[in-house]
Amino acid sequence: MENDALTIARDLIRCPSVTPADAGALGVLEARLKAAGFDVHRVTFSEPGAADIDNLYARIGNGAPHLAFAGHTDVVPPGDEAAWSHGAFSGEVKDGFLYGRGAVDMKGGIACSVAATLDYLAAHGGTPPGDGSISFIITGDEEASAVNGTVKLMPWLDARGEKFDHCVLGEPSNVAAMGDCIKVGRRGSQSGTLIVEGVQGHVAYPHRATNPIPDIAALITALDGEPLDAGSAHFQASNLEFTSVDVGNAASNVIPARATAKFNIRYNDHHTQTSLRELVEARLTKATGNRIRARIEWEPSNADVFLTEPGPFTDLVVAAIRDATGRTPDLNTGGGTSDARFITHYCPVIEFGLVGQTMHQIDERAPLGDLETLTRIYRGVLDRYFA
Repeated sequence: MENDALTIARDLIRCPSVTPADAGALGVLEARLKAAGFDVHRVTFSEPGAADIDNLYARIGNGAPHLAFAGHTDVVPPGDEAAWSHGAFSGEVKDGFLYGRGAVDMKGGIACSVAATLDYLAAHGGTPPGDGSISFIITGDEEASAVNGTVKLMPWLDARGEKFDHCVLGEPSNVAAMGDCIKVGRRGSQSGTLIVEGVQGHVAYPHRATNPIPDIAALITALDGEPLDAGSAHFQASNLEFTSVDVGNAASNVIPARATAKFNIRYNDHHTQTSLRELVEARLTKATGNRIRARIEWEPSNADVFLTEPGPFTDLVVAAIRDATGRTPDLNTGGGTSDARFITHYCPVIEFGLVGQTMHQIDERAPLGDLETLTRIYRGVLDRYFA
């Protein structure tokens, strides 16, 4: 069984693990980690209305410091498979690139962390030096609803007494070149629906009806017209974006009874989920006055804002990146959500993986040189962490 990053990545890509299917991807990792002496657990979680999800936790070593690598083996659908230059699940290598769904997001990153760890252990007698521990936290539920993966695996581990000192999540963090960006935080995400009640009626008799459309237009302007904040030391400004407006009315001669508008807010560390909702509700109350009947239905959210403060751990990762690439990465908090939002409650976590330019696209691919570089960086992190 070859344990280089390319071979592991190809084996993973050849498992068509379109979320929520596993298709054998976790088994690829389990076999290699067990062979290296890891204690491996496969844990399945369930949720009404959602698919059962298989997850993997593997650890070698018994004490501290304890460094975890995290990731997900589920991938988004390939789209039109006929449009791929090489099969979406072929793991084909062509002209210096590894092709396949998940090559970048994020089977390639997982493969590099496993390859680096197995190489490191082989050089240190098969176990971490001293009392140290290395573990892998791998889910199959990141690209979907994220209700039966890391969000449940972390408290399950905590209940078993598993304690982590730091975690590296292998999401494709780099923007244009290896080593240009580390994600040290993410803004929170909160969605909701603005609902305005009117009175249905004939358009020829508007005095007998109340049209909710002008009212919802005014409320959209009121909620979206004033900034939520001006940004913070580590985060860009929060933003509220309306994504749809609907009245459910196919008739041109009927004033509708209701209008709705969906929105999403990406918010920074000036807010908590509770304080953000209170702020938006206060704006709505001010804008509606005593005439407009409006309310907000908030969607449940498990995507709160988080930040890993720069310090010795980020310095260590930066040093490993600089040695391998010659670049000093930007410590960034942009982008969408990731499973780091669950891990951050248990230990400091950073995101560093491959370059994300082709993730979720037709012909998703990773340069072979980037796989080699990321493996060297992870190996450099291990060398420094357990020095």
